[in-house]
Amino acid sequence: MPPQAQGRPVTADTPGTRAEGPRATGGSRSGPGERVGPAPGPAPGPGSPAAGRGPEDALTGRQRLVKGVWPPRLTRAQLIVALLLFGLGLGLAIQVRSTNENSVLRGARQEDLVRILDELDSRTQRLQDEKRRLENQRTELENSSDQAEEARKQTLQKEQQLGVLAGTVAAQGPGITITIDDARGSVESDMLLDTVQELRAAGAEAIQIGKVRVVAGTYFSDSGGAIRIDGRKVTRPYVVKVIGKPEDLEPALNIPGGVVQSLEKEQATVSVRREKKIVVDALRSAKRPDYARSSSR
Repeated sequence: MPPQAQGRPVTADTPGTRAEGPRATGGSRSGPGERVGPAPGPAPGPGSPAAGRGPEDALTGRQRLVKGVWPPRLTRAQLIVALLLFGLGLGLAIQVRSTNENSVLRGARQEDLVRILDELDSRTQRLQDEKRRLENQRTELENSSDQAEEARKQTLQKEQQLGVLAGTVAAQGPGITITIDDARGSVESDMLLDTVQELRAAGAEAIQIGKVRVVAGTYFSDSGGAIRIDGRKVTRPYVVKVIGKPEDLEPALNIPGGVVQSLEKEQATVSVRREKKIVVDALRSAKRPDYARSSSR
């Protein structure tokens, strides 16, 4: 053996092999690539398979594939290319879907297309008719509501008017107050009736004598030196409250040969006073007729 080789092993200078120096005892690391562990056995000889294999060569093919794929190492250019490819694929998928949907109509016959158009026109016409019907119904409901409200108001007004004429409701308004003072008791029931007739002819709308409401069916009578109206006795002086136009009522009483002069001939004192507000609050109970019925239909 040559003198240069004394004291250290020499390996063949072949590709894929490297010279290994002396190892430290006790399992300590003496160089890169060596692991800490128990003292190794005899160094492999020049012909051993492990003499020329490093740590990378010890991995299997699957392990090297996984290590090369994960974790992924993407560059900016690769990321941009991936996004472009994703957008291109999405656009192609949408285009294919649209083409498939339109292919049904493209492949249809002319008769089928005409039928489809007719069905669409018919459906559109039905929807428009339904819309007009609903609009007309809404208009009718609005008009009926307005008409019902107006009818209700007119009914209430008519009820008030008829109540005033029938004496079933109180009334107020301008008019006159007539006071007949009969100290001698010479005034009879027919004179009061003439007064009422004259007032009605002059446009009186509500009349009250004492505490009795005078209406269309009111009657006058004499009984025991007293005057009775609808069977109720009225006492002197006779106070007549009349609602109507004062400018028409007062002259009607003062005409020559009229009510005032006729009462004054009986030695009665008559005073007529105009007032802006007359309250007629004497009421009569409404009686339901036994035989008469409304003829309106």
